[in-house]
Amino acid sequence: MTADAAPDQVEKEAADWFARLNKLSITTKALEDFHAWRRDPAHDAAYERIEALWETAGRLGKHPDTARDVAAALARGRRKRRFARLGSRPARIGAGLATVTAAAALVFTFAIERPTPYATGLGEQRLVSLDDGSRLRLDTSTQVRVKFKPDRREVVLVHGQAFFDVAHDTARPFVVMAGDQSIRALGTRFDVRNDAGDVRVTLVQGAVEVSRQSDGQTWRLAPGQGLAVRGQTVAPPKAVDVTAATSWTSGRLVFRAAPLGEAVAEVNRYSADKIALDNAELRNVPVSGVFDVGDTRAFVSAVSELFNLRAVETGDGYRLEPRA
Repeated sequence: MTADAAPDQVEKEAADWFARLNKLSITTKALEDFHAWRRDPAHDAAYERIEALWETAGRLGKHPDTARDVAAALARGRRKRRFARLGSRPARIGAGLATVTAAAALVFTFAIERPTPYATGLGEQRLVSLDDGSRLRLDTSTQVRVKFKPDRREVVLVHGQAFFDVAHDTARPFVVMAGDQSIRALGTRFDVRNDAGDVRVTLVQGAVEVSRQSDGQTWRLAPGQGLAVRGQTVAPPKAVDVTAATSWTSGRLVFRAAPLGEAVAEVNRYSADKIALDNAELRNVPVSGVFDVGDTRAFVSAVSELFNLRAVETGDGYRLEPRA
């Protein structure tokens, strides 16, 4: 492999990973492979460039394969600049038009597909592009139902967690239904989690209005705020750690002085290998750290060393208990 070819190959791999992570349902194994690939600083830098490219080109087409095609074209362009005089200009123009046409056809085909419902299995994540330009990222074990009306865009979060990147449309408000809660947004980025009717909303950008259908109570969130509803109990909007709350969207779990019991429950959401705490007193011990989604073994290893615990392998995962 030549010095010029190596960076090109890294760019292509980064573009392929971006398309794979943002188009298909992602398994835990795929996420583990991605994180292993991204540990290389050159790979990490290349992936960040692809993400930046996608944000810049987002208005031109809402499909990750477009970003992959553009990145591949850029890589080819770097290799071929020194041979730019070879080949006729009409031929180059024709090839460019063919590429643009193919990409446009791909975007159009994807745009008109709007299946409902959308769902993910255990350890999977999925990015859904809606025909209005909005995007939904579904976390593990999540189900949503999408219904667009002439005057309203509605998504029902049946269960699980989803991140919403909403396209601005004043004529058709975007509303998320989660349990008894209705979250109304316009041109907003926010996260919603629904655990058997217990709902948590985190606002990243814009503004949302959360209403309880049973009694009409309403709360308005500002960026950086979150709201939690448990049954009839509502924790008013307050400042939250947005990075930690939405870290799953980048394939990581961030804990900052989180009770160990809560951290264990969060890790358990992504894997069939479950962790059990043998000592109830450990549940409230604060833990901090950053872990790859689905990497249960790494979490068990770190926690065991940090709190002097013994990890006992069971038939369905691990049991953590104090060392004798």
